[in-house]
Amino acid sequence: MRPGDPDPDCVIALDAATVTRSGHPLLRQVTWRVELDERWVVLGPNGAGKTTLLNLAGARLHPSEGTVHVLGERLGRTDVHELRTRVGLSTAALADRIPFDESVRDLVVTAAWSILGRFRERYDAQDESRAAALLTRLGMDGLAERTFGTLSEGERKRVQIARALMTDPELLLLDEPAAGLDLGARERLIAYLAALAADPDAPTLVLVTHHVEEIPPGFTHALLLRDGAVTAQGLIGDTVTSATLSEAFGTPLRVTYTAGRFSARAA
Repeated sequence: MRPGDPDPDCVIALDAATVTRSGHPLLRQVTWRVELDERWVVLGPNGAGKTTLLNLAGARLHPSEGTVHVLGERLGRTDVHELRTRVGLSTAALADRIPFDESVRDLVVTAAWSILGRFRERYDAQDESRAAALLTRLGMDGLAERTFGTLSEGERKRVQIARALMTDPELLLLDEPAAGLDLGARERLIAYLAALAADPDAPTLVLVTHHVEEIPPGFTHALLLRDGAVTAQGLIGDTVTSATLSEAFGTPLRVTYTAGRFSARAA
């Protein structure tokens, strides 16, 4: 390795990363390491900088100060378009761009070309087979011919995750995948994410959420943000506590942990 390069097992490496827009810091001096096979949850209130952090990790944004390495590549010194093909990303911003008349099957398979809206491009049998296998894995194979606009919110979230996995990414980033889901749909999604976390062949995972109840079993680490700065990070059992969560959210909270799941309420 050259001096200053991250460890080859380091999937994400932020060093004093700051993001400023119109003079306002969205992230402030964030240092963070994500290693191979780790499963991270990022927690914090609205405006804490969670989505900005995910955009850095997904090579969708460059830092104003500091350095960011993703999959061994330094942002600003690499072809981000090529790098993005190695990262699976599911966000509300992406969902808003999906054509409502796009079929479920086409929505997943077009990830192979990093486009939305199938046109005249051709896909080989391997692409079609992988898309079908991912939809089956997520329990969506019976809806492959449906259009995206006819799906429930829970079904849309699962299709977006299938799309994010289409390119067999080394890193999977999920921005509030359970937002807007009813209780049943949320629990089905969490069960799937728990199974994904337990799969040794799954990519490194980073999940952003507001709610500890949405942390799937099997996640190993946590990072807490408030006002763009890190308030705590480390092993999940040491980081998601009453004291650390109260500091991050600015209100007294009591955290409990039962049967692999966290919950929180006002103290």
